Formats: sequence, C-alpha cells, structure tokens
Amino acid sequence: MTPRFANFLAIDWSGAVGPRQPGIALAQCTIEEDAPRLLTPPDHRHWSREMVLRHLRHDLSADTLVGMDLGISLPFADGGAFFPGWERSPADAPALWALIDTICSDDPNLGAGSFVDHPDLSPYFRRHGGREGDRFHLSATAHRRGRFRVTETAQERAGCKPYSNFNLVGAAQVGKSSLTGMRLLHQLRSQVFVWPVDGRDIPANGSVVVEIYTAIAALAASRRAGRSKIRDGADLDAALVQLGSPPTGLSGPLDDHSTDALLTAAWLRRHADDKALWHPPELTEKIALTEGWTFGAA
Repeated sequence: MTPRFANFLAIDWSGAVGPRQPGIALAQCTIEEDAPRLLTPPDHRHWSREMVLRHLRHDLSADTLVGMDLGISLPFADGGAFFPGWERSPADAPALWALIDTICSDDPNLGAGSFVDHPDLSPYFRRHGGREGDRFHLSATAHRRGRFRVTETAQERAGCKPYSNFNLVGAAQVGKSSLTGMRLLHQLRSQVFVWPVDGRDIPANGSVVVEIYTAIAALAASRRAGRSKIRDGADLDAALVQLGSPPTGLSGPLDDHSTDALLTAAWLRRHADDKALWHPPELTEKIALTEGWTFGAA
C-alpha cells in the first residue's frame, strides 16, 4: 500500500501570553527512515504563534500530516451546545473558531483573553484567582476536571488524564492553548484540511491537520502515564526506538516541549495509515463537526 503522507509534523503548542513562546516546538520527519528533527523559526529565536501560522500557510512540505497538541473544539455533546443557555452559542466548530477570532480580534499574538473575559462567556470557564464560573460544571455530578468532549473520555480510557478545555488553571490545563489554537485554525480555513471537522474521510492528497495528545505517543513508546515527559536525550532515543524510529543522537538535558514534538512526529509516521485511528466507533458526523476528535484516541 502506498503511504498516504510523505511528511509528518508535530507541533507542541502554547497558550501563554507574549509575542514569543518558549513552549512551542515543531518537529518533522519524512516517510523515509530518518530521525525526527526540530524546526527552528526563521530568526532562530523562539517560535511565535503567528510564525507557526505562516509556516502552515507557506512553508508546509507536500502531503504533510500535521499534529497539533491542543483541543480543536469545546465540549458540545454533554449539553447540546458549547455554551448551554446562551442564545448566541455557535452551531459547530468552525463557527466557534470564527466567534473566538472575532471577539479576540484586538488581542495580540493570537491571544484569547478577551474571549474568556467576555461577560457572557466567562461563567463557563475556570479562571485564575479562584474564579470558577457557575456554568463550568453542567451539574453537581459533573467531572471535577470539568466538561469533557467525547474524545476526552476516550483519551481517559487509553490511560491519559485529560482536562476540560474550559479549565484555564493549573500546569495540566490545555484551555488557553486550545483557544489560541482555534484562532489559528479559523485563519487557516480552506487552506489545510482539518480532520475530522472538515470531514471524517481525509482527501486523497494534500496536507491534513489533526489534534494530537502527546501522552498517547509517550504511552505507545512504553512510557508510564505518570512519567510521560522526557527531558533527556538518551531517554528520548530509547522511546523513539520503541516506535521504530532511528535515534536523534541528542544527548544531555532537553526541554519536554521539544521531546514531545520529536516523539510525536515519529508516532504520527508509524500510525498515519492505521485505518482504525481514522474511524473511531464513537466519531459520528455530529461529533466530528462540533467537537472534533483526537487522532489516536479510540
């Protein structure tokens, strides 16, 4: 079988405030048996979110499977809406992306602060300073980590520990990165296919963006759930070998943003043609269009 993709790019994303993000890392490998390598921004400093957007628009290698470590949408199925009780709640993920980008149009660096501080929307979020909105939980029996998408329940079954994208507090939160990433996805509309929001079946050619959870790659490389982060070159190479990838040869201390991206690029290459991962049984047309899915969660 001819491989569908020729290149594999993993992006460890960041929702932190500021023009440059030390937490953003890009790693790429090809369908050939090469070790994944880190990509550096044009000025060899830290990546900015706008630089990543430009890279995806103008510098993406042909037929690339792009994995972005963020949530591409918010919970919808649990309450029949992203924001139950709000008359302007968007109908699907693309409309949500557009709403976030519109409300945050004056926020620099693809920030999303104006969205979470919006008077109609802040009640749905858990924010810093003990500010938990009265709609953060839909009911008294809701998960203490907040509302989950269907795919996040699947992540938990796989051994991961997801947090709600409505949670903006704590080291494990992914809400800020997800919201800033949704601004990027809106501005990337019609230029790159986003699975499964743009369709549960990927096109026969061209590049495709998917949501990833780097812990899934770490678990596949025999890392324990509680120790999925890698901060050493030798440990990284041992994990890469578990995924059938050549080692990088890097040595000594490494930041976990870089190692997450490097390991996940190799994982994407290994699993890109796994049909089961493209068609998880719970991924209905409605879920695809509203909540999206994490590639690898089943």
